[in-house]
Amino acid sequence: MMNEPRARHLMTTDVVTIPPDMPVADIARLLGDHAISAVPVVGEYGELLGLVTEADLVCRLAARLDQPPSWLASFFVSPARAAERYARTHGFTAEDIMTTDIVAVPPNMPASEIAATLERHGIRRVLVVEWDRLQGVVSRRDLLRAIDDAPPGPAIGDVSDDRIRRAVIATMHRLRWAASAQAVVEVHDGVVEFHGITPDRSIQRGLRVLAEQVHGVKGVADRTVILPPDLYSAG
Repeated sequence: MMNEPRARHLMTTDVVTIPPDMPVADIARLLGDHAISAVPVVGEYGELLGLVTEADLVCRLAARLDQPPSWLASFFVSPARAAERYARTHGFTAEDIMTTDIVAVPPNMPASEIAATLERHGIRRVLVVEWDRLQGVVSRRDLLRAIDDAPPGPAIGDVSDDRIRRAVIATMHRLRWAASAQAVVEVHDGVVEFHGITPDRSIQRGLRVLAEQVHGVKGVADRTVILPPDLYSAG
């Protein structure tokens, strides 16, 4: 992780932003003109205030079909949540409709942690913020540069077959899915061979990738046999 590029190295700094008083109609046109799905809302001094997304605008459009809640239903709805939804679906400016619960990362966050953040929240890009000021945006496409710039793996040296075998088995024991495979590991001249049975091809692929990560491995030969789930569990 020490050699990973950080958010500050990957982020796009030329970010389209809008002021909090921009009208909703202008925001919709801006998103279309720039072919973007979200735009940060920043204050006079560059402070990040919120984010307006396509979803916010679509929600506003869908709200035209909202029916007033019944007396009984309104009794159970939080007045604060009801007021917030009303403001966001009927407001006229960015400040009215913007999302304030923003996923942001600091400039020194490593690429792997940024990728994990995107996956965890199911988003395509994340804002880079420092001292409440917007610094840039890192997208999934920006992260591809981290893969291109990744340092090569350790050079293959003279690692004994026994050491490789013990390393592969130790890794398998740490991973539940790998431990589920009834596979025997053999190593000959740096080539890892898997023998036995596995429940499906995904386990075979995982074992191959697992072995390839071990220092000194020159190749992987999967000689396991896939058995149907009923036969595998019976064994």
